[in-house]
Amino acid sequence: MRVVVIGATGHVGGYLVPRLVAAGHDVVAITRGRQALYRDDAAWSRVERVTADRDAEDAAGVFAARIAALHADVVVDMVCFTPGSATQLLDGLRGTGARLVLCGTIWTHGTLTAVPVREHEDRTPWGEYGVQKAAIEDLVLTEAARPDGVRASMLHPGHISGPGWPVINPAGNLDPTVWRKLATGERLVLPGFGLETLHHVHADDVAQAFQLAVERPEGADGRAFHVVSERAVTLRGYAEQAASWWGRTADLEFQPFDAFATTTTEEHAATTLDHIARSPSASIEAAREHFGYAPRFSSLDTAREAVAALAAREGSGIPPLQG
Repeated sequence: MRVVVIGATGHVGGYLVPRLVAAGHDVVAITRGRQALYRDDAAWSRVERVTADRDAEDAAGVFAARIAALHADVVVDMVCFTPGSATQLLDGLRGTGARLVLCGTIWTHGTLTAVPVREHEDRTPWGEYGVQKAAIEDLVLTEAARPDGVRASMLHPGHISGPGWPVINPAGNLDPTVWRKLATGERLVLPGFGLETLHHVHADDVAQAFQLAVERPEGADGRAFHVVSERAVTLRGYAEQAASWWGRTADLEFQPFDAFATTTTEEHAATTLDHIARSPSASIEAAREHFGYAPRFSSLDTAREAVAALAAREGSGIPPLQG
């Protein structure tokens, strides 16, 4: 198949494009420029690369036509962030016969009632990112339900992580001092009782899901699917396991969020609140049933690999992991 990947050189694209090439697909990579790849792979020598500034071309009303002119069997869109951009792409692909697979987020659910949440439950997103992605999903799935609509589905990843990419830490933010405290045995303050949850997913597992959605579309059109690890982790359990990566026992203190917020920066506190107020935990049964999705990495495996790569960077201040 001819597969066009929009946002091909991002973290997931670095795994997805080589997967597609290895599977024998003709791949066209749409990127903003010749930025460095997250992962080197010989497969990129067999990829057609097209440079496009999506924001500028959406504003000019020409981006969707450029994508349609590539005559794809499947378009994978990793970087659609507004309903307006989605509408233009759907309008451009209508009648071309191309299928569309878009990247969403598990934040379309907002605050959860029961966990693990399934795709159709608790659809009350809050925050600009979740609200925008939910609106895009509504547009895409409504389009797919039309007799003459674009055949489309949407995949919702959790906290995408892996080597070379920031990983949400046990405090629910990106503060590197959290890793240093766990590595050195220093006391770490966590919000609440540490029972809030995070749901990570390795970038290669996200790539796996997108490859499956490209190759196994039966029953997927007009549907959304979660793409996460097998299980979410609690902040407390995550911190305790992470400390063991350095042969340490975590020294943890738990404080109400307002008190916790005084121990870090305003930016990190806001990121923590975004995560723990949602405390995501999502089911992958639909993706398992329809695509055969089987994540290779647990949440902890995903985080460990990302932290190991971070520690290997010169000047990171994070000791190498043991074992």
